[in-house]
This record gives sequence, structure tokens and C-alpha cells, in this order.
Amino acid sequence: MTIANEAPPASKKLTIRPRPQLGLGAALIGREEEELVLQVIRNQEPFRYYGHDANHPPGMAAQLEKEFAEKFGFKSALAVTSGTAALECALAALGIGPGDEVIVPAWSWISCFTAIVRVGALPVLAEIDDTFSLAPGEITRLRSDRTKAVLLVHYQGVAADLDKILAEAHSNGVRVLEDCAEAVGARYKGKSVGTCGDIAIFSFQYHKFMTSGEGGMVAVNDPTLYERAVRFHDIGQMRAYHVNIKKPSVPAFVGDQFRMTELCAAMALAQLRKVDFIKDHCRRLSARVMEQIKGLPGIRPRRIPDPAGDTGFEIYLALPSKELAIQFSQKLEALNVNARKTTFTYCHYARDYCQTGDAHTPAASPFKQFKDWPAKGYRQQDFPRTESIIHNFLALPLGVKYTDEDADYIAAAVRQVHSELMS
Repeated sequence: MTIANEAPPASKKLTIRPRPQLGLGAALIGREEEELVLQVIRNQEPFRYYGHDANHPPGMAAQLEKEFAEKFGFKSALAVTSGTAALECALAALGIGPGDEVIVPAWSWISCFTAIVRVGALPVLAEIDDTFSLAPGEITRLRSDRTKAVLLVHYQGVAADLDKILAEAHSNGVRVLEDCAEAVGARYKGKSVGTCGDIAIFSFQYHKFMTSGEGGMVAVNDPTLYERAVRFHDIGQMRAYHVNIKKPSVPAFVGDQFRMTELCAAMALAQLRKVDFIKDHCRRLSARVMEQIKGLPGIRPRRIPDPAGDTGFEIYLALPSKELAIQFSQKLEALNVNARKTTFTYCHYARDYCQTGDAHTPAASPFKQFKDWPAKGYRQQDFPRTESIIHNFLALPLGVKYTDEDADYIAAAVRQVHSELMS
């Protein structure tokens, strides 16, 4: 193994290597997924609730839920069609709707905002800190009599500052929905993310740690929240399989339809069994890169509240200015180092769905209460802390197919670009 002091000196020009293959779970799709999908096809049972009786035990979706809950420490898990669907199910489980407010980081994926709007509630945008997650103090600052929950995003494989945020939420009487869409396998002080709040969601979309193309999971320890999520995901029903898990106690209500198919569940199940390998591989390579670039003047890594729980698949480096971050990224890309400026995440206030304030019909928009739009709290100038963070960083993704040599090359490239731009 090459160690930091054996790596090429910064003054030596690098021989450009081929660009490594990006990808996490998607890069490992293979025989295991094929076999489980073929099993569903051979059984001719692609719908999870048909054909499973005394002679046909529960299928792939049920097995996925069982293994997922056991692996990550939940009492119950519910497989759904996407991470976005999981968010809507979780919000519905919490009883959130018109007139309610949900605090959400301004910097997060589109669905974090739109799912709140879809259930009729008002998303209240909050500042982030140098963890790229919700800044402590924001719940207290933004809470009103209508605040029902905070949507806490564990951003790109790293747990948020949970101790501070949970204490703040509890002191303000606000429930916590943990968005773990990008954090399958992440932990905080020995516990899996998602197990500390009231309810959690995960995503299996193509770019995620484990994937079934699309797909998601609602995970929860509260039996009543589980029943409400089950009903909402299956047009208000509690089928026999779920009744055996939780005796119904919630009156029936109108739901949506977010049932996961057996084909999707088969892929997700095979991928779930690969999570530990992906995590161990990425953590090792991340540590290898960071050891070789630590201490470079002017470069500050993302703050990770619990480094032992990091999944390691993406390194974030903050530079002194936006211009320098762009130059740094461009030079790394020219060296065949994947160094995207952003990772498919944007500030909601800068996106068209927020700037219009529209829902699918005017009456459904929670923003109709505001006389002028964009209103205060939905404009770029309202988020100085977030703005000071998001423009000055670059991201170094680490794929599951990356090698030790790739990691050493990334570190050497960072040192070389640093010497060119910041010496």
C-alpha cells in the first residue's frame, strides 16, 4: 500500500490515468440480482400480495422489509415505489397536512420540498451548516404554532449533528422525520441513521448506495405510525400480511398507491446484502485519500459529526472562494478526476418549482397565503449562511469500482492542483 510520504511529490507532473468508473450499488448489479429477479418470474408472482399463502410464503418485498429492519435496527419497514413516495407516506403517517408547517433544509433534494407541498403543508426553509445538513438552532428560530415536524436530511452518506438537533426538536415539541435517502448504512454513535427520530425514509434510486432503479423504504419503531404508513401506501388498506405484524387500530382513511413490486424488491434485496461491502470499500478509500491531502493550506474538509459512521462515498472540500472552487474542479476534471461542483442537490429557493409557488392546481398551493411571492424565507438573500457554504466546495465521489491506485492518484492530483492554484 502506498502511504502519504511515498506518493508523487506535488512538483512532479502527473501521468494522467483513465477516468475511474463512478457508481455504487448500480456498479455491482450482477448474478445475485439476476437470480432473485428470475425467481420472481419463474414463480409468476410479480405482485407482492397475490399468491402468498400457506403454500407460498411471503415473497421478495416481505423478505426485503424483514432483512432491512433487522439490519438497521427498526421494528418495522415498509417497501414503497421510491424515496419520494416514502417521504409522502412518512408525512402522512405523522398526520401532516394543510395548515401545518415542516422545517426542511434549504439545501436538499427536490422531493424534500415537493413531498411537503403534495400533502398540503408548508415547507419552511432552514439554513445548513458545514455538515451540509440542518444547522442547529434553526428549529428554534423557525418554529411556529403550526410547526409539526422537521425533515432532517442526512446528506450524502453522513449523519447530521443528531444530538443537538434531536434535543432542539424535542424541546420545541417538533417531530423528526429522518431523510436517509442518501445515507443507507450511515451510523451515528453506533446507531443506524433513521432510528433516532420518529420515522425515517430511504431511497433505492439508481444513484443511491443500494439500488433497484427506483424504490424506497419507510422505517419506523412506532406501531401506529407503521399502520398509518401502510394504509397510505395501499389506498387505505391493511392487508392480511400487515395485520399479522400490527393489529389494526387506526380507522381507515383514503390513501395513495405506492406498493413495491416483487421484481423491484428482488433487486433491492440483492443490493441490501452488498451494502456492507460497498461501505467498507468506500470508507477505506476515503481514508486513504484524506490521509494524503490532510493539512493542505486553504482546503477544509466537510465536518462529519461522527466520522466512525461515515459511509465514505463522497469527499467534500471547501475552498476559500467560489472562483477558486470552480478552477480547482476544472483542473481536476482535466486530470480525469471526477470532481463535480454539485451532486444533484440545489437550494430550493433557486429552483423554478419554488420560485413559481405553484402546485398542480392553485388551490393546492400552501404559498397562496402570501401576498407577494417569493416571500421572505424563500429568497436567496434570506440564507446568508447557506450561500456562504454551497458555492465554495467541490465534491470527490468514490465509486465501488475505484481502486487503491485511483485513490492515490486523486490525492496526488489534489496536491498538484493545490500547488498550482494556492501556493
